[in-house]
Amino acid sequence: DVIAMKNSAYPEHKKGIVLFTHKKHIENYEISCGQCHHDKDGKSLNDLKENDKVDPCILCHSKLGRAPRPKDKKRLSQKEELEYHAEAIHQNCIKCHKEHNKQNNTKAAPSTCSKCHPKRS
Repeated sequence: DVIAMKNSAYPEHKKGIVLFTHKKHIENYEISCGQCHHDKDGKSLNDLKENDKVDPCILCHSKLGRAPRPKDKKRLSQKEELEYHAEAIHQNCIKCHKEHNKQNNTKAAPSTCSKCHPKRS
């Protein structure tokens, strides 16, 4: 149920590892699998069952880290940004959390680094 969002492709993680709880998201928040998981064409995988295997995000979002944020140059397109593994994961989680907070007039869903990433010991 609890997944440590750690990937061996990264030699070192700069922030604490996020612990993601499938059960909480599915049962408490009534989120379908397809809201996070999608196929290679971006189509939601809504028919997943509890023990179905899914390809790891890094298979398609294969550039390590987050997309660069150049100050003086043109920003990357959304498609180019999503080539970055950490960018894709962050955008997926934060977008949903911000939408939840806005719809429910709350700040319950974390949307900042320190709220999801625990302090490193």
